[in-house]
Amino acid sequence: MAADLIPPLWKVPQVFRDRMGEQVGRQRAMIADGHLLLVLHAPPKANENQRHGRFFWRAPDGQWTSKERGTGINALNKHLEDYEELIKGLDRLEEQATTSAEYFTILEQLSPVYRAARNLHQVLQDAREKYPDARELINLRDRAYGIERTTELLLAEVKNSLDVAIAKRAEEQAASSEQMSISAHRLNVLAAFFFPIATLMAIFGANLRHGWEDTWPPIPMLIVLGIGLAMGGILTSFVTKPPRR
Repeated sequence: MAADLIPPLWKVPQVFRDRMGEQVGRQRAMIADGHLLLVLHAPPKANENQRHGRFFWRAPDGQWTSKERGTGINALNKHLEDYEELIKGLDRLEEQATTSAEYFTILEQLSPVYRAARNLHQVLQDAREKYPDARELINLRDRAYGIERTTELLLAEVKNSLDVAIAKRAEEQAASSEQMSISAHRLNVLAAFFFPIATLMAIFGANLRHGWEDTWPPIPMLIVLGIGLAMGGILTSFVTKPPRR
């Protein structure tokens, strides 16, 4: 219910409660009768679709109160610290990431954080313009801008790193495909060269008498087998040899 979002004990203007729906909605600042209510979002978590609201109320006497972070201006400072710690953690993950899958994971969490940080800065800017008596909002607004800017730079860095990882992977796959194509071509050339001979030998059954048919079995067969394996190794090295650049 909407009444559950703003604590019942808060002596805020009724217009604040009337403007609240059943969900938190977007981040915004409400001002009425000298009261200021900031409706902010907690830092988004990975795979989280619904935003969790945090409410910060400034009474006309300058006293700040929050629903979850205690009283005083330090409540808003703690809220900003949560964003800063989350961004630092994502920055560490970006430094350790090496694959496109890891960059995608970071990007999936960083994108909603950037949107939330950008809207947070905008709300504090609006509150500062519409409620000039709260001079403490100046430092909070500037700090929120720093969070937004840091998140924006990190987002751009992750996207660039992702593009590099994808390009590198595509280049590796292209080189592998080229090598396989060259190897297949070489095998086709060898097959074409020996195919007529193999066909004629199969049709006419031409067997040369070498005199080893009944000599020290199975030593001649093992010798021929060894020579065949050696020639197979040489042929394999030739087929898999990288092309000259």
